[in-house]
Amino acid sequence: MTTDHRVGPPSFGTERDMLRAFLDYQRATLAMKCDGLTDAELRLQSMPPSTLSLLGLVRHLAEVERTWFRRVFEDHDAPMVWSDKIDFQAAYDASASTRAEAFAAWAAEVENSRRIERAAATLDLAGWQPRWDEDVSLRMVMVHVLLEYGRHNGHADFLREGIDGTVGA
Repeated sequence: MTTDHRVGPPSFGTERDMLRAFLDYQRATLAMKCDGLTDAELRLQSMPPSTLSLLGLVRHLAEVERTWFRRVFEDHDAPMVWSDKIDFQAAYDASASTRAEAFAAWAAEVENSRRIERAAATLDLAGWQPRWDEDVSLRMVMVHVLLEYGRHNGHADFLREGIDGTVGA
């Protein structure tokens, strides 16, 4: 990995500033785990029968961003990026994907999520979660997506170590 360019979350701040900063830190962590690897290395899978790869995680988290921000707060019928139905597992199959394709989709969804969050007057903004058939708050969505990144960045740690021995942060 190259130099760590992540901006650490603050020790103090408003609830919104803290959620925003921790979420951006986790997003930057995913990017850092993939930094300096070739497309082929990013597609390396963990171990059979799992198809999990770093590129698959990037694709999956693009779907997570889309599902939890775009589909909840803007367009309940927005199509998924890599499947015709809501199938998060489809994103893990990165066998034909490239860094450019996966990161472009992920970056676009992250920016859309940031735009939705910045435009919301309050963390109590309600949106309809189609999979659950109920309203959820922006606060809940931000916490949920933050937890998704934390979980998957743990996977990314192991995947990166298996590729080139790089560990840490």
